[in-house]
Amino acid sequence: LTLGFPRWFGRAGFDLLESTMDQPNLSPVFLQSTSSASFDDTPNYAVELIVFGTSILGLLFALYYTFQTAAIEVKFSPSQSSPDNKKEIGSDGASRELLSEGKETETINEKLEIISGLISDGANSFLFREYLYMVIFMVVFGLIVLVVLGGVRNWTTGIGTAVAFWVGCITSIASGFIGMRIAVFANSRTAVRANHSIGAGFTTAFKAGSVMGFALVSLGILVLMILIEVYKKLFRNAFNEEGDPASETGTVTMYECIAGYGLGGSSIAMFGRVGGGIYTKAADVGADLAGKIDEGWDEDDPRNPAVIADNVGDNVGDIAGMGADLFGSFAEATCAALVLCAQSKDLNHHYTSMAFPLLLSCGGLVACMLTSFVATHISPVRDEKDVEPVLKIQLLVSTILCTPIVFGLAAGFLPLNFEIADKTVHWYSAAICVTIGLWSGLIIGFVTEYYTSFSYGPTQRVARACETGAATNIIHGLALGYKSAIIPIVCISITIFIGYTLARMFGIACGALGILMTLATGLTIDAYGPITDNAGGIAEMTEMPSYVRDRTDTLDAAGNTTAAIGKGFAIGSAALVSLALFGAFADTVGITDLPLIGAWQFAGLVIGAMIPYWFFAMTMESVGMAANQMVLEVRRQVQAKRAAQEDSKEEIPTSREDYARCIAIATDASLKEMIAPGALVLLTPLVVGFLFGVKMLAGVLLGALASGVSMAVSASNTGGAWDNAKKYIGKGLLEIEVDGEMVKRGKGTDEHMAAIIGDTVGDPLKDTSGPALNIVMKLMAIVSLVFARSFPSQDKGGYLEQLVNA
Repeated sequence: LTLGFPRWFGRAGFDLLESTMDQPNLSPVFLQSTSSASFDDTPNYAVELIVFGTSILGLLFALYYTFQTAAIEVKFSPSQSSPDNKKEIGSDGASRELLSEGKETETINEKLEIISGLISDGANSFLFREYLYMVIFMVVFGLIVLVVLGGVRNWTTGIGTAVAFWVGCITSIASGFIGMRIAVFANSRTAVRANHSIGAGFTTAFKAGSVMGFALVSLGILVLMILIEVYKKLFRNAFNEEGDPASETGTVTMYECIAGYGLGGSSIAMFGRVGGGIYTKAADVGADLAGKIDEGWDEDDPRNPAVIADNVGDNVGDIAGMGADLFGSFAEATCAALVLCAQSKDLNHHYTSMAFPLLLSCGGLVACMLTSFVATHISPVRDEKDVEPVLKIQLLVSTILCTPIVFGLAAGFLPLNFEIADKTVHWYSAAICVTIGLWSGLIIGFVTEYYTSFSYGPTQRVARACETGAATNIIHGLALGYKSAIIPIVCISITIFIGYTLARMFGIACGALGILMTLATGLTIDAYGPITDNAGGIAEMTEMPSYVRDRTDTLDAAGNTTAAIGKGFAIGSAALVSLALFGAFADTVGITDLPLIGAWQFAGLVIGAMIPYWFFAMTMESVGMAANQMVLEVRRQVQAKRAAQEDSKEEIPTSREDYARCIAIATDASLKEMIAPGALVLLTPLVVGFLFGVKMLAGVLLGALASGVSMAVSASNTGGAWDNAKKYIGKGLLEIEVDGEMVKRGKGTDEHMAAIIGDTVGDPLKDTSGPALNIVMKLMAIVSLVFARSFPSQDKGGYLEQLVNA
């Protein structure tokens, strides 16, 4: 801002002088210095200072919150804040003294250590096995990138892209692992703090979520900046005004190689999102079917051997998977904008202008950091009604703070005007494109909240539909999901229209960067949800007083809504990122005008629209098969225990081995089933590009985007609404008319059972198949961009097309 705003106001004054004064002695050199695309008043070191400074500050901020979370002792102690702090009825029906420091508290603490340890060990076990698969993929696919690009183009490009790909993979793995570790570290601490007050529980979960949000964004910025600095030294002609930017060591080639960073991040996100999603929903659906529906047990009942796997899944799917997904969005959006910037002759010689996409992320990081103090210091949670508003205000405040930062950065680091794709773009046009994307993301988030929160009519109507059974609940939920896609799609369309009108594909890339400016805040409130969900499970399984579970349920209910907002945010950004990558791909292969009416491109459009359905079916089927195995295992264990209890006349608790068998089922199934969907997405653009040509591939990419974004929004919101409809009824908020009187219906009623069925159907929609469609759109586009110059030219067509035309 210090660098940007003086230039901003200075330019406004110069524009005013130029438009209102016609004095002949006004210096033309003076005016040219403010209107030329070439400028040197912002030094290069300003970029290094801002990028390295803010990313390191973000990491220190995350480390500070890590230490604060670690300072909480994982030890339950009776609290005077209990609504009824005298007696509590245990699961065995016996009353116990809550304020006794005797056996009851010791038992809770023993269980607390065991349960939190099982969740942590299960998450580590799954991720390390998944990372083994990922390392094999990294090596094999990295060598493919090296050989194909090196053989077809030149070895400088092949090596540069392969190295960037490996760096992106490692950074994505590290981002997901950091998020998972802080989540399993904080879940038991959140439960313990919720025993003292709902505000204390909220603050613990929020700060833990902040660790993931700020560590991931800061790490992504820092690693990408280091990569650019290293490549700037290796590519000798980069930013050289006398050199050819498209040469082997020029600026264009350098940033096309750096696009491998986005490919690496998105590839790991594919396996993290799909593998983690299959794991978490196989465990969740299996636990619900075998526990809630078969046995009538409550959520997270310790007698259910699948509950540990369910809680592990929250961490590997909703934390590590979501983290890798949004890291991929950041990496791909930034790389797309960098490649498009490099196409401009007015920008590719200027290091400060080329850094504009990274600087936007830095500005957003600072805004999010300031916004976090609203939840922890300025307006913290004091009672139940504060939870959801405090989380919502995070998105609004961060968006407001980011808006002036956008204009300051654009004024400070972009020329007054520059040419890109034969379009003259003013500095403020780029800022407008970013701002439109920024505010579209906020609107998408609030619309998602409206459709999925039980505080509003749509989800309440779904809950009332449970009065007549599960079938009407499912019908209403599906209709809600389809309707919920309308406003987000309109917002995305407006962003695309304004972006392309003002700055061509670079404007769309700026819109994607705008949505992602509040990424740290989005990740914080998204990670908050699984942490509070795990805290509630731990409170239930350790038999803490019921008011603790009530508080964690309140925190979790808001977390479900914020998770839905996070998914809407991720889908909106994915759509714009995908289109920005498509623009970079089109510019790279020389497609400037693609008529839809044509044999190859029209066929590609229809096939591309089918790809998300194929992928959706594969992941849904995988969840169904894995959940089936889980249900059978739980039923086998329950029957075996009942037989043993009849002989011994004593209740047999669920053992570590019982939990471990369910964890193993979810782990094995998810790792096996994630391969085929990943191969579909990775290989489709390669097969189409080489065999059928870039025109058909362009149609495939646009078709996949058009159908994928609507499917993703509707699936995620349908599942979120069913989940919160279940919670709405479970809280006893549903009232129906019986014999002329309004009667409240809660847990254990037919309406609640119908809601559970809807929630079970919706689990893979909102946590596996729907969110994974984000990566389908992005990964196909980034693969196409990275291999763009290796495909046969559009004049020749693909190898099969050449054979047909021969």
